[in-house]
Amino acid sequence: MAAIKTIGVLTSGGDAPGMNAAIRAVTRSAIFNGFKVKGIYRGYKGLVDDEIVDLQTQSVSGIMHHGGTILKTARCKEFMTVEGRKQAYENMKKHDIDALVVIGGDGSLSGAQQFAKEFDIPIVGIPGTIDNDLSGTDHTIGYDTALNTIMWCVDRIRDTASSHERLFIIEVMGRESSFLALNGALASGAEAAIIPEIASKVDQLSELIQSGFRKSKNSSIALVAESPVTGGAMGVAERVKKEFPQYNVRVTILGHLQRGGSPTAQDRILASRMGAAAIDALMEGQRNIMIGDDDEKMIYVPFSKAIRHTKTIDTDLLDVLHRLSI
Repeated sequence: MAAIKTIGVLTSGGDAPGMNAAIRAVTRSAIFNGFKVKGIYRGYKGLVDDEIVDLQTQSVSGIMHHGGTILKTARCKEFMTVEGRKQAYENMKKHDIDALVVIGGDGSLSGAQQFAKEFDIPIVGIPGTIDNDLSGTDHTIGYDTALNTIMWCVDRIRDTASSHERLFIIEVMGRESSFLALNGALASGAEAAIIPEIASKVDQLSELIQSGFRKSKNSSIALVAESPVTGGAMGVAERVKKEFPQYNVRVTILGHLQRGGSPTAQDRILASRMGAAAIDALMEGQRNIMIGDDDEKMIYVPFSKAIRHTKTIDTDLLDVLHRLSI
């Protein structure tokens, strides 16, 4: 590991609350252990375009409580090509960067895996995504904050739903993973979570109508995971209008509200621990792994196990939600 003197850090993909705390932890832990640190702006695009700067301890002061990422993030078509990755590698050599820490989700870590394979670069990934969809870790950075944001929003929508005796369909993020929809429904007391994982087994809308509006209940809230399988909030609302026209339905799409905001204590702590663990991993000679959270312990997860694998939800939670919605 004597060969590693300078570590680059970047954030990639969708932003997630807590990314700044992770940048801070990577930077300060690296400097504490005698490494130089380079910040790479706009993810892989900055690596290709040579947007690389020195980071000092003071560079990351006062950023922990801010959402988003001070290093910015952007899509990069060039990095998806061999030529683009070669240019990125040349810029790494230009700045004497010996190893990378990549903070991002499935797509970002997939890019890291390919890059590491082609150029034999030590890379450590940190899971930063509100979707909580990476295998090998109990939680991803940003998930807890997004979940709390959903709960906050639904609490306020509930007031209107009750006042006007309406059925509210609320769309949340998580295209291929329904952790936000399911746990958001439980946390906010919603009557249903319409998710793609069980769409082929249960008509979730009919189940909601039958249980949510019976007896004294005159308003209901359903959280819907954005997905072609569920049809999203608009698709579910269209079904209500056609099949259950007696009900007054309204749609709310939370969208990018879920990405922003000051990270919760849980996300700040998780990001800090993962950032420090990433530097520990490089010092131990680890490469091409993701830092994971396993029962509150930091673990090393090979990229091959972390990405492109379906992380399953706990279907028992659906039963809990169904029982509590009466």
